[in-house]
Amino acid sequence: MRVLVAEDEDLIRDVVVDILEAHGHQVMEADSGERALQLCAQATPELLFTDIRLAGTLSGWDVAIKCRESNPRIPVIYATGYTHTAPRPVSGSVMLQKPFRLERLLEAMKSLTGK
Repeated sequence: MRVLVAEDEDLIRDVVVDILEAHGHQVMEADSGERALQLCAQATPELLFTDIRLAGTLSGWDVAIKCRESNPRIPVIYATGYTHTAPRPVSGSVMLQKPFRLERLLEAMKSLTGK
Protein backbone atom coordinates (compact mmCIF):
# COMPACT_ATOMS: atom_id res chain seq x y z
CA MET A 1 0.00 0.00 0.00
CA ARG A 2 1.21 3.54 -0.77
CA VAL A 3 1.31 5.56 2.47
CA LEU A 4 2.00 9.26 2.92
CA VAL A 5 3.61 10.01 6.29
CA ALA A 6 3.43 13.68 7.33
CA GLU A 7 5.41 14.15 10.54
CA ASP A 8 7.76 16.99 11.43
CA GLU A 9 9.58 15.15 14.24
CA ASP A 10 12.43 13.33 12.50
CA LEU A 11 12.71 10.47 14.98
CA ILE A 12 9.01 9.65 14.93
CA ARG A 13 8.85 9.95 11.14
CA ASP A 14 11.87 7.65 10.74
CA VAL A 15 10.42 4.99 13.05
CA VAL A 16 6.99 5.09 11.38
CA VAL A 17 8.56 4.90 7.90
CA ASP A 18 10.82 2.01 8.94
CA ILE A 19 7.96 -0.06 10.37
CA LEU A 20 5.73 0.57 7.34
CA GLU A 21 8.49 -0.33 4.88
CA ALA A 22 9.30 -3.45 6.92
CA HIS A 23 5.67 -4.49 6.41
CA GLY A 24 5.92 -4.03 2.64
CA HIS A 25 4.36 -0.61 2.21
CA GLN A 26 5.62 2.10 -0.16
CA VAL A 27 6.15 5.25 1.88
CA MET A 28 6.34 8.90 0.92
CA GLU A 29 7.73 11.21 3.64
CA ALA A 30 6.88 14.82 4.39
CA ASP A 31 8.21 17.03 7.18
CA SER A 32 5.61 19.78 6.70
CA GLY A 33 2.02 20.18 5.63
CA GLU A 34 3.08 21.96 2.46
CA ARG A 35 5.40 19.10 1.45
CA ALA A 36 2.67 16.57 2.23
CA LEU A 37 0.29 18.32 -0.18
CA GLN A 38 2.94 18.29 -2.91
CA LEU A 39 3.40 14.54 -2.47
CA CYS A 40 -0.35 13.94 -2.29
CA ALA A 41 -0.74 15.67 -5.66
CA GLN A 42 2.17 13.79 -7.27
CA ALA A 43 1.20 10.25 -6.30
CA THR A 44 -2.19 9.59 -4.75
CA PRO A 45 -1.60 7.81 -1.44
CA GLU A 46 -3.83 4.96 -0.31
CA LEU A 47 -3.48 6.02 3.33
CA LEU A 48 -2.42 9.21 5.08
CA PHE A 49 -0.62 9.23 8.43
CA THR A 50 -0.34 12.78 9.72
CA ASP A 51 0.71 14.54 12.86
CA ILE A 52 -1.88 17.17 13.76
CA ARG A 53 0.65 19.91 14.50
CA LEU A 54 3.10 20.12 11.61
CA ALA A 55 5.88 22.51 10.75
CA GLY A 56 4.74 25.24 8.38
CA THR A 57 1.36 26.87 8.10
CA LEU A 58 -0.79 23.78 7.50
CA SER A 59 -2.00 21.41 10.19
CA GLY A 60 -2.63 17.70 9.79
CA TRP A 61 -6.34 18.53 9.65
CA ASP A 62 -5.63 20.85 6.68
CA VAL A 63 -3.53 18.21 4.92
CA ALA A 64 -6.27 15.59 5.26
CA ILE A 65 -8.97 17.94 3.99
CA LYS A 66 -6.89 18.91 0.94
CA CYS A 67 -5.83 15.32 0.17
CA ARG A 68 -9.46 14.24 0.40
CA GLU A 69 -10.44 16.80 -2.24
CA SER A 70 -8.79 14.57 -4.85
CA ASN A 71 -9.34 11.27 -3.01
CA PRO A 72 -12.44 11.55 -0.78
CA ARG A 73 -12.14 8.02 0.59
CA ILE A 74 -8.50 8.12 1.68
CA PRO A 75 -8.22 6.72 5.20
CA VAL A 76 -6.40 8.97 7.65
CA ILE A 77 -4.49 8.20 10.81
CA TYR A 78 -4.05 11.35 12.90
CA ALA A 79 -1.35 11.43 15.58
CA THR A 80 -0.89 13.95 18.35
CA GLY A 81 1.22 14.38 21.42
CA TYR A 82 -1.11 17.02 22.83
CA THR A 83 -3.63 15.68 25.30
CA HIS A 84 -5.85 18.74 24.92
CA THR A 85 -6.35 18.13 21.19
CA ALA A 86 -9.97 17.14 20.82
CA PRO A 87 -10.60 14.49 18.19
CA ARG A 88 -12.78 15.64 15.34
CA PRO A 89 -15.44 13.23 14.12
CA VAL A 90 -13.90 12.54 10.72
CA SER A 91 -15.24 9.54 8.85
CA GLY A 92 -12.63 6.98 7.79
CA SER A 93 -10.05 8.08 10.33
CA VAL A 94 -8.37 7.05 13.57
CA MET A 95 -6.66 9.20 16.21
CA LEU A 96 -3.48 7.91 17.86
CA GLN A 97 -2.16 9.53 21.02
CA LYS A 98 1.65 9.86 21.09
CA PRO A 99 3.53 7.97 22.21
CA PHE A 100 1.82 4.97 20.62
CA ARG A 101 2.90 1.37 20.22
CA LEU A 102 3.87 0.45 16.68
CA GLU A 103 1.43 -2.46 16.90
CA ARG A 104 -1.34 0.09 17.46
CA LEU A 105 -0.36 1.86 14.23
CA LEU A 106 -0.57 -1.40 12.29
CA GLU A 107 -3.91 -2.24 13.93
CA ALA A 108 -5.28 1.19 12.97
CA MET A 109 -4.16 0.70 9.37
CA LYS A 110 -5.84 -2.70 9.21
CA SER A 111 -9.07 -1.40 10.74
CA LEU A 112 -9.23 1.41 8.16
CA THR A 113 -8.14 -0.49 5.05
CA GLY A 114 -8.62 -4.18 5.75
CA LYS A 115 -4.98 -4.66 4.71
